[in-house]
Amino acid sequence: MAAPDPDTVQGAALSAINLRKPDPQRVADLRHTKPQRAEPQGTEPQRADPLSDVVSLLQPRAPFSKISSGGGRWRVRREERGDPFYCAVLEGGSRLTVDGQQPITLAKGDFILIPAIFGFTIENAEGVADTGADPQMATFRDGETRIGDPDAPANVRSLIGHFTFGSPDAALLVQLLPQVVHVREQSRAGEEPRLATLGKLVRDEARADRPAREVVLARLLEIMLIEALRATDGSPSASGLLRGLADPRLAAAIRSMHERPADGWTVARLAGEAALSRSAFFERFNRAMGVAPMEYLVSWRMALARRALRSGSHDIAEIAERVGYSSASTFSTAFSRVTGLSPTRYAQMAGGE
Repeated sequence: MAAPDPDTVQGAALSAINLRKPDPQRVADLRHTKPQRAEPQGTEPQRADPLSDVVSLLQPRAPFSKISSGGGRWRVRREERGDPFYCAVLEGGSRLTVDGQQPITLAKGDFILIPAIFGFTIENAEGVADTGADPQMATFRDGETRIGDPDAPANVRSLIGHFTFGSPDAALLVQLLPQVVHVREQSRAGEEPRLATLGKLVRDEARADRPAREVVLARLLEIMLIEALRATDGSPSASGLLRGLADPRLAAAIRSMHERPADGWTVARLAGEAALSRSAFFERFNRAMGVAPMEYLVSWRMALARRALRSGSHDIAEIAERVGYSSASTFSTAFSRVTGLSPTRYAQMAGGE
């Protein structure tokens, strides 16, 4: 059976959207850049940074963290949904199992981020044997939470906590990140691993009683989040934006979408940016990003539109043109389908009007 044509497949979902290329002299994109001007001789035009775009829109904060250690046989199980979870292993090791995925062995210097909460279990590296003791017993002493045997030597010590994403678009944007981000400490001769260095700073700050301790700790953790995302290697298990950016061909197309979101993009045009055939690009993009090219483009345009609506600095017709729609009505149709609210209602609820 022949594979469906990529433009036909996505055209059915996007048939109500009439896109056009805007006047470049009148329209600046919503990445807070000015209309393009001729660059001074000898300089290179600044390229879009999609990861920075997404992280900036997410507005990550780290309002909660604590030092946790495990002794003997121990286990922590979390099933409820909540804020994104992170764990930076400071000493020893443990084992993390996210529901539906293979167990991950964690070692000193490793950093784990789960952007959207799934059920998961963290336990001592060897697993929990049935010894009759309660492996989930928790006590507090010496400024840290101890799981398992309070009298046994610590077999792991970690900084754990939650990130919050300040953007109302968090659910829309988190889908662009992997389900689990795992960065291992990669030691090189004569080079101090960046996350390990940040981990030491975090550990020192967490245990000290200095002025503005919580503010400094929150900023360090935010940097750890960004560094962890930057360090992800684009492996098959890390499908999403990070894996897409790790592929030079796909990265060219993704950067183009971020640089010029209002352009009249099609699968064929994006394939040209990636120097691939249309079918090869469509399949490769889907496999790496976990979404189809036009689905990603619409998600990004909607994130930009929602930010503009929240700011209250643009009318709906102007926003429609800036994100590539030929009229306010076609934009409103697309926006309502994605968000469940009309642009006017969204702006009112967000305080933009």
